[in-house]
Amino acid sequence: MARGRIGIFGGSGLYEMEGFADREEHRLETPFGDPSDAFVTGTLEGREVVFLSRHGRGHRVNPSQINYRANVWGMKKLGVDFLVAVSACGSLRKKIKPGHFVVIDQLIDRTRGRQATFFEDGIVAHIMFADPITAELAGPVADAAEKAGTTVHRGGTYLCMEGPAFSTRAESHLYRSWGCDVIGMTNLTEAKLAREAEIAFATLALATDYDCWHDGHDDVSVEEVIRTLQQNVANAKEAVRHLCRDLPSDLENPHRGSLKGAILTAPDAISAEARGRLELLIGPYL
Repeated sequence: MARGRIGIFGGSGLYEMEGFADREEHRLETPFGDPSDAFVTGTLEGREVVFLSRHGRGHRVNPSQINYRANVWGMKKLGVDFLVAVSACGSLRKKIKPGHFVVIDQLIDRTRGRQATFFEDGIVAHIMFADPITAELAGPVADAAEKAGTTVHRGGTYLCMEGPAFSTRAESHLYRSWGCDVIGMTNLTEAKLAREAEIAFATLALATDYDCWHDGHDDVSVEEVIRTLQQNVANAKEAVRHLCRDLPSDLENPHRGSLKGAILTAPDAISAEARGRLELLIGPYL
């Protein structure tokens, strides 16, 4: 696979765009079960791209039931070096209006019991995660979104909640008091696993509503989210197009090799089963 392949987590509508060529679907078997859907590979603006609908086509899988490990493992298997999560979010700041895009730089985890590591059952690794978003990728993502004609906020903290219900009003005010800027249900888990897989990661968050904290606006509703998200899909497609065209072909993934010093388990204590399960990730180091 070509070095520098771009992966996109989002809705199936993102890869239904003019100019997406050489399309192929890949149904992968992974050591962690089935991914959300088939991976769709092809070329866009001369760049090799891999798309995956994180909720499955038809939006069949809720945020708590997504097989995040299988999804990220599949991206790694298909040669992805740069992974972008395109996802809806609620705004926790007045300046971030529905319809705006946010390229975050921090995450807070409020999920519960998700399978958010590849390293378990006989093998332990501790990744560095102080800066969960890859700055070298986030900048070009923000540039691409601006070229698509959207209002883009550079930087911000994403609160990742469990879902699938939206926040209570008290929670929404609490998260604002913590300094959070947007709220969603998926990106923290994706970012953590991408880092373990040595994949550069950035988020393009599409603000669809004001959650339930803003007294001057109606509380979030599914109808409002869907309506605003549909309006944003065209801009998101254009952002992806610009990213594929403009991301430097010689951009280095800064996380390559980061697992080398993160695996704490003694090599002779790692079982054959664990080695086989994680060969894709740990093979170069054992």
